[in-house]
Amino acid sequence: MEAGRLAAAGEPFVLATVSRVVRPASTRRGDRALVTREGSLDGWVGGDCSEHIVVREALAALDEGEPRLVRICPPGTELEVPEDVVVAESECASEGIVEVLIEPCLPTPLLAVIGDSPAARTLAKLAGDLGWRVCDEVVPKADAVVVASMGRGDEAALATALGTRAHYVGLVASARRARSVLATMRETGVGEESLARVHSPAGLDLGASTQEEIAVAILAQLVAWRHTQPGLSVEESDHSNAEEGAGAA
Repeated sequence: MEAGRLAAAGEPFVLATVSRVVRPASTRRGDRALVTREGSLDGWVGGDCSEHIVVREALAALDEGEPRLVRICPPGTELEVPEDVVVAESECASEGIVEVLIEPCLPTPLLAVIGDSPAARTLAKLAGDLGWRVCDEVVPKADAVVVASMGRGDEAALATALGTRAHYVGLVASARRARSVLATMRETGVGEESLARVHSPAGLDLGASTQEEIAVAILAQLVAWRHTQPGLSVEESDHSNAEEGAGAA
């Protein structure tokens, strides 16, 4: 229940599952716990002897975004340990050994698609089919924002998007329309550093011409962006969305 709630809210968490037990130990194979980003643990993985270690390794796994297998054992335990197993020494008197699979659960990106154009509707549907979270308004937690309103409030939507943490901000427009939108925003005081964040024409250069094809090109760029390393921005495309396919000139 809690895992579903956190996933729906876009909050990261970790599932910890006991995969192996050597007695004496107070846990059993299959026991599970959920660890939040704040370090709270809900469930059972062996009590005080294991909980603080599981929380520590869970937070490390969240930072790395990769699962890990943790072996919790008494100091000086001489057992062959595979290279991919993290060994953590327990300070408890028990001589038992517990192995816990730590699985970080990272939220799927939240994409805000602004507008009711065919490109917007297609992009929202395709992104949803991929498991992305999709909304139709700019919200503070949006990871990516695509403005496809075809000249209806583009400037206001972009200004709002640039005020969020969104790592990707795209504008569906012809090259001429994009220049006009950015020029208007510049005149209202939006700085060049902020304007440089706007991807327009949005999407990879796939030769797209129809609204639906432009949506596919944008999704391709978003997928590529998602799989880049943290801290690296998506390279801007230098192509132009076709005048008729992208909207008002």
